Amino acid sequence: MTTDGTARIKAEDDTVRFRLAVVDVALRLFAEQGYEATSVDEIAEAAGISRRTFFRQFRSKEDVIFADHEAQLAAAGEYLAESDEDPWDAVCSAVVQVFERFTQWRDIAARRYRVVRRAPALREREIVTVFRYERLFTDFLRQRLPETSDLARVQFTAAVTATHNYLLRRMVRGESDAGAADLRVELAAIPRGTARTGSDEMVLAVFPRDLPPRRVADLLQHRLGNL
Repeated sequence: MTTDGTARIKAEDDTVRFRLAVVDVALRLFAEQGYEATSVDEIAEAAGISRRTFFRQFRSKEDVIFADHEAQLAAAGEYLAESDEDPWDAVCSAVVQVFERFTQWRDIAARRYRVVRRAPALREREIVTVFRYERLFTDFLRQRLPETSDLARVQFTAAVTATHNYLLRRMVRGESDAGAADLRVELAAIPRGTARTGSDEMVLAVFPRDLPPRRVADLLQHRLGNL
């Protein structure tokens, strides 16, 4: 690797660490004071940065909660772009890497889970974020496996993402010690390249249990319209 390449990677790592430090501070404040009651100025002051610096890194107070997802999506996209694995396996490997990074940031993931559960607007943003992972994986499979049924690709990425999220939520709630190896086992059991056809076609979607039914219907309509 060239010196320029090494410097670029270090700069990116430093940016990720800086953003995660601000995320950590913000989540602590949200947990203590409530999301709505906490201002951007309070986050910036507690993080030791200016308001201007905050907005150079984050577009809004809401963005700071999901900032680590941006890093995760970027890392997963880079991995898939460079992977020479079987495409189905590559998606699973990318998902496992996402899970491993979240286990490294377990405290942040756990605090975000508690904050998001108390703010309906944030739960909706979380659903949109899950869709972004699914779309990343589905677009990758469309590129690498153009002859495969699109429904099979969508079903696979929905199941992979749902499996990851199920184990992650159990981990952050303290209900399970499942690790990356357990996730690999579960992902390996998901069918690849097959889909039901005809009148029994199925698309899998996962939503928070307490999301209002009307909002679920709206999100499903939006999601199905973008397949």
